[in-house]
Amino acid sequence: MRKTAILLFFTLIFFGCKPKQTIVNTKLDTKTEVAIKGDWKITSVTYPGSDYIKVNAFDLADSKCFVGSTWKFISNNNKGEMILNATSCTSFSSPITWYINKDGNFVMKIINNSKAKKVMEGYVLTIANLTDSSFQLIDKINVGGQFVNVVYQFNRN
Repeated sequence: MRKTAILLFFTLIFFGCKPKQTIVNTKLDTKTEVAIKGDWKITSVTYPGSDYIKVNAFDLADSKCFVGSTWKFISNNNKGEMILNATSCTSFSSPITWYINKDGNFVMKIINNSKAKKVMEGYVLTIANLTDSSFQLIDKINVGGQFVNVVYQFNRN
């Protein structure tokens, strides 16, 4: 009887400690991660109404300030760096952590002088049109109650 009680106790502990699953799928798409490994530059940022509407991209700057920014993606440790260097905008650089999940989402945290595990907020974008020399990240934003796509066009450096 005692052995049964001990077995039941450990079974309850094992099942009671199962970690919660997150909304964002954390299974990695390593093939796509390896495909975007390297140095990239954003060559354009487009969205409907871009001549009239300003978008504060990644809570950092106007989306147009990202044109010309350079990005480095390291696939073996899912780290990297982003550097904003547009002449009419405030300069900014920060390490990032990132991954691409099996749902095709690009998940990124801007670290900016913190440890990655202490940064609790990040960004989830869709990756599209991946080739050897270019890809797009697509963010959905709410403009006047309607969702529109902000498309960041990346070209390999």
